Amino acid sequence: MAYPSDVKDDEWTFVAPYLCLMSEDAPQRDYPLRDVFNALRYLAHTGCPWRYLPGDLPPWATVYQQWTRWRDARVFESIVHDLNELQRLLLGRAATPSVVVLDGRTLQSTPESGHRAGWDGAKRRKGSKAHIAVDTLGQLLSVVITPANEQERAQVGELCRQVQEITGQTVTVSFVDQGYTGEDAEYAAAVHDIDLQVVKKPEGQTGFVLLPKRWVVERSFAWLSRFRRLGRDYERLSVSLQQLHFVVFACLMLARHAASS
Repeated sequence: MAYPSDVKDDEWTFVAPYLCLMSEDAPQRDYPLRDVFNALRYLAHTGCPWRYLPGDLPPWATVYQQWTRWRDARVFESIVHDLNELQRLLLGRAATPSVVVLDGRTLQSTPESGHRAGWDGAKRRKGSKAHIAVDTLGQLLSVVITPANEQERAQVGELCRQVQEITGQTVTVSFVDQGYTGEDAEYAAAVHDIDLQVVKKPEGQTGFVLLPKRWVVERSFAWLSRFRRLGRDYERLSVSLQQLHFVVFACLMLARHAASS
C-alpha cells in the first residue's frame, strides 16, 4: 500500500547512497531499505508509536534498529547539509551562509521523555527545548536539545560552535530575539567570530510581531510542526529528538530539490 509520506523515485535516487550503511544485497537485510525509510517517514509525519506502524510496512523492530544506526551515524545531518548547499547554489548564493538566525521552542514532555524534562515558566509547560540555527532561507543548520528550563542565551556558544564547524567558519552575523540579550550571550558568539544582533519589537507593540530578519526561524518551526512526531517530545533520548529534526528537514528538502531539478 502506498502512503502520502512515501519517498518519490527522484528523491530516493538522491538519498539512497547516504542510507546504505551496508550493501543492498547484504545477507542480513530482510527488507528493502526503501521500505524501511518509508516507515521512518510515515512515523515522522503521523507521530504514531513505533509499535503502531502499519502491518504492510517492515516490522517496527526492524525499522527502529535501522533508525538507531542512521541516528548514531548522523546520516540525516549529512543529507540536510548537502541539500542546503545545493539549494543555495541553485539560487545563486554562496554554498554556505554568512548570516544565521537562532531561536528555541519548547516541546511538551510525555512519559517517555519526562525523566529529562524541565519546567518552562514562560510557556507554562514541562518539556524539552529545541534550540536551532537556520540560514536566511530557513534551512536547518544545527540543533541543541536541553530541558525546557534552560535559557536560550545559554546555548549560544554551542550553536555558534556547531554552525562554524558545519560552514567552515563563514558565518559572521546571527540575528536573535530579546531572549538572547546580555553580555554573556554576546561574548559566547564573539568567541566564534559571530556578531550577535538582537532584533527588538517596536516600542509599545504587544502580542505577536513579525520581526524583520529573524521571522524566518519562526517559519522553520512552522514547517517542523507539520510533522506530528515533533508535536511533543516522545523520545527517551535527547539525541533521538535532535536527529528527528534533521529527518524532517531531509523530507522537506528532498521534495524541494526534486521539484527544482
